[in-house]
Amino acid sequence: MKNTLLGSIYLALAASIWGGMYVVVKVVVAVIPPLELVWIRYVIAILALFIIGLIKRQSWGINKRHIPLIVAIGVIGNAISIVTQEYGTMLSSAQMGAIITSSTPAFMVIFARLILKEKLNMKKGISVGLATIGVLLIVGNGHINMSSQLGGISLLMAALTWALMSILIKRVPSSYSPVVITTYSILVAILVLTPFVYKGLAEIHISKLTDPTIGGGLLYLGIVSTALAFILWNRGLQLLNASSGGLFFFFQPLVGTLLGWLLLGETIGGTFWIGSFLILIGVLLVIKEKTN
Repeated sequence: MKNTLLGSIYLALAASIWGGMYVVVKVVVAVIPPLELVWIRYVIAILALFIIGLIKRQSWGINKRHIPLIVAIGVIGNAISIVTQEYGTMLSSAQMGAIITSSTPAFMVIFARLILKEKLNMKKGISVGLATIGVLLIVGNGHINMSSQLGGISLLMAALTWALMSILIKRVPSSYSPVVITTYSILVAILVLTPFVYKGLAEIHISKLTDPTIGGGLLYLGIVSTALAFILWNRGLQLLNASSGGLFFFFQPLVGTLLGWLLLGETIGGTFWIGSFLILIGVLLVIKEKTN
């Protein structure tokens, strides 16, 4: 019961943080290209994670047989998935991004069955179905420009790789701290991305980074939506099974739409509240199933 509630809280918080990230990415990516943006936010994140690790006196040791798994998580989730997400966000609308991103939990259910051999049941299927309908109702309020095909493909790749990464995290022994796993996987991503961003970083003027809006956005992306949210997501997945944990990803478009209404004055209709209710019902079904 305690693990289920804690895992649910961690996953919901992580997805909610990412829900508020889209507007920040939209602003920063107009100044800093997506690939370089990911690299910079990771450098900020790994510094924050290292400080957290020192304060908590983490043990940084990793068994050799788990190193390939950590590398795979870093390459698939922290490099490929996040880069394609940034490009997709730049090339498409936020509405399209919310719809395509909502496919992540469905992919997680599939990968959980194929890789972890998790059993699928009727309640789990109903939960995913209700939450998916809820997301479609939430993001269906505006006019969606489906002409940005490259952006759509990029977002689909992001959803697919993030789902696979989330399943791989379940194969990491729970004895490892989420701080340690997150730090090493981000370090792998930095090493992978560095050869591709070397020239681009040299062309970014320091004045852009010291601009309060851009600098503040980078700190938010690095510390809050990367270091903190990744730790919460990784820990939450350790406490819940992968296919159930994926449902909490639906909080991302829910929170993103709600913040757009509260902060940016975007219009939402009655379908938003209906969709939100369906998402919450889907999540509560999972929590109830795990606590029975």
